[in-house]
Amino acid sequence: MPSNRHDHIKRVLNNGAHGIVVPMVNTREEALAAVAAAKYPPAGNRSVGGSVHALNFGTTAGDYFARANDEILVVLQCEHIQAVDDADAVFSVPGIDAIFVGPNDLAASMRGKDGRPPGGELSAQTHKRILQACQRNKVPAGFHCTSADEVLQRIEEGWQFLAVGSELRMMLDGVNAVMQKLGGTRVKSEIAKY
Repeated sequence: MPSNRHDHIKRVLNNGAHGIVVPMVNTREEALAAVAAAKYPPAGNRSVGGSVHALNFGTTAGDYFARANDEILVVLQCEHIQAVDDADAVFSVPGIDAIFVGPNDLAASMRGKDGRPPGGELSAQTHKRILQACQRNKVPAGFHCTSADEVLQRIEEGWQFLAVGSELRMMLDGVNAVMQKLGGTRVKSEIAKY
């Protein structure tokens, strides 16, 4: 989702998405709004709108409406220190299927007055607070990792919903591996560090 707006959520779900990932959910009210937009009444306030979504699920509109509240995935992103500080209030909202940490945005929200990002120990402690809050609230904890090694580390810590890198990062890593093997120079990009 580009943002936590009812019209954005409605549009993707009514076009057949099997779930949503909502960015920057920092308060209980924002979490309640995201879940409500993804669920039909009485659990939420999603409008009925069309039948494309039923076609994408290979079912009838009636079956889709009867089952969507139980089958649509709702993932909220924890990307700001405010969400961490209010984690129990946010993560305990009924209807959340997972919490997903965006570590870069989270770190940006934790910059000091001098603009410097938090140190490794503070970041690790903050990630641990998120994981513990997810566990207390019985919601799967997700994390955006930068490597396969980090995925293995996060699994060991107890994280359950993991992403690895990005399409651009994987493409640049692949190009660099080929160039290195052929004795060429490394492809440089500011984006490659993400």
